Amino acid sequence: MSQPLLVIQALTKVFASQQGWINRQQRRVRALDGVDLTIDQQETLGVVGESGCGKTTMGRTIMGLVPPTSGAILFEGKNLLTTDKGTQQIRRREMQMVFQNPYSSFDPRFTILRCVAEPLKTHTDLRGQALEQRVRELLDQVGMPGDILNRYAHEFSGGQLQRVAVARALALNPKFIVLDEPTSALDVSVQAQILNLLKDLQRRLQLTYLFISHDLGVVKHISDRVAVMYLGRVVEISSAANLFDGRAQHPYTQALLSANPTVEIQARKQRTVLSGGVPDAANPPTGCHFHPRCPVAIDRCVQEMPALDDVGDGHKAACWLAVSSEQPATNS
Repeated sequence: MSQPLLVIQALTKVFASQQGWINRQQRRVRALDGVDLTIDQQETLGVVGESGCGKTTMGRTIMGLVPPTSGAILFEGKNLLTTDKGTQQIRRREMQMVFQNPYSSFDPRFTILRCVAEPLKTHTDLRGQALEQRVRELLDQVGMPGDILNRYAHEFSGGQLQRVAVARALALNPKFIVLDEPTSALDVSVQAQILNLLKDLQRRLQLTYLFISHDLGVVKHISDRVAVMYLGRVVEISSAANLFDGRAQHPYTQALLSANPTVEIQARKQRTVLSGGVPDAANPPTGCHFHPRCPVAIDRCVQEMPALDDVGDGHKAACWLAVSSEQPATNS
């Protein structure tokens, strides 16, 4: 087997802020708490979880937009956090990101030509007609006509502009793209078009995706594997087939699946209702962070944090009650 394209090791990000006017106190939020992930070449890893669980922070940290507190990010075996700036710049060309809101990711004063050409002007020697021709080719790849070069972002619908955003991400022929909720701001019919476009581009250009989303239906459609996050930690990793076929091992994953009406799974026999809300990330619970809301928590869950262990067939879960995927789960 070839080596993974991206490996994340013990990735941690702590945000610190000051609170209070008189007695100033520092509030420390662990947005990422020792995340370990591996993404193979040409696969799509979906990342799901409630708002505030660390999905977007992880994507931005991988891309270098947010500096991590500790950990390692290995791209093709090279640690991006310890290599020299020249090597980092070369590697960063091969890693791109598509953001959630296409309107906020384009400068409204720039034409489409200037927006898409920006990375080419920065990292290549293309200029003039050659640069314009390359932009036309990129737009053609995503199904946008070449006669839009002198128009502006506000003249397009959200779906059209997200296609342009994908074209810009493809400008430097990347190997890896972080997709941060790329369809959440779009109509359902347009979502399907963008997802099909992404799958087609992945097949033709041999791309690798990290796909961040709240929508389990979208994740099921596009992902090869799925990582479930809760309060800065990955609590379960599985193939999409296993996860959506009723073999989720972690109670939190089971609750997410049972609460989503767009995902039909064999295990939805009854709705799993969680009590309370997501704990404060600055003051997480002891042991397993999920235990205050877990319907099957035991004493050990309160005292000890479970590791993300293999429960069979590459399926991993951070739960003391998780069992082999070859057996029925006791906590479903």
